[in-house]
Amino acid sequence: MTVPAWLSAITFNSDGLIPAIAQDHQSGRILMMAWMNSEALQLTARTQTAVYFSRSRNKLWHKGESSGHTQQVHDIRLDCDADVIVLSVTQVGGIACHTGRTSCFYQRLDLSGAEPSWQAVDPILKDPADIYSSSHKQPALPPMDNKVSTNTVDSFASSTLASSAITERSILQQLDQVLIERKNAAADSSYVASLYTKGLNKILEKIGEEATESIIAAKDLANSNEQLNKAAYDAARKELIYEVADVWFHSLVGLAWFDIESEAVLDELGRRFGLSGIDEKNAR
Repeated sequence: MTVPAWLSAITFNSDGLIPAIAQDHQSGRILMMAWMNSEALQLTARTQTAVYFSRSRNKLWHKGESSGHTQQVHDIRLDCDADVIVLSVTQVGGIACHTGRTSCFYQRLDLSGAEPSWQAVDPILKDPADIYSSSHKQPALPPMDNKVSTNTVDSFASSTLASSAITERSILQQLDQVLIERKNAAADSSYVASLYTKGLNKILEKIGEEATESIIAAKDLANSNEQLNKAAYDAARKELIYEVADVWFHSLVGLAWFDIESEAVLDELGRRFGLSGIDEKNAR
């Protein structure tokens, strides 16, 4: 698949990475610095939550997947050399650092003594042992916030499924809760809230739009040849997964409009399990 123009404008280093600086949306304070590869940046743009690449673990990591302290992304900026990303974020929980502090940059160089020395000047807001206790290890659900680009679609990303301890049902239950909260939120506070404000017709329009994009993605995958070009095939496969996730998500938004939770759909699928499709259809 063709690399999007916005992505091809970025200068990744020889390892395919770019430094990403997270800055508080309100105060402007630098919270942390991490690395992103192309996939992490695209997921960040899609989900409006920060996704980074861990060099030590050689894998993507969704900020807050262990602590619950996710980063809601409001703006993504690229510097003049196209080799540094700055994210304007709302830090959920007010803690960005694994030490339990607001910012990873909590040490200041003290020049008052005979020799300069680093001094910790920020308090620990929460004991790291409490932050990373087993009760907190849940992948955070991306808040569906305002879009960064008209070329990206808000969705809950596959990165939220990283923990094997979280079942498909519990993920849907978390999403149900988020959708309920968005129904009472201000229209300009999130993407989903804006859909609710625009009304049912807009939500149904989005379901149809995402379904069409899924069909196109499926056609692209069908036309890909894994043996001839595995990279293109894998990209097309990933795109289909993303588009189907968008269909599922917007369908859940539609159900939430009528106060129908995902559990009802799961129960209906469970009822059908083991039944002949023909018999089930005839029984309607």
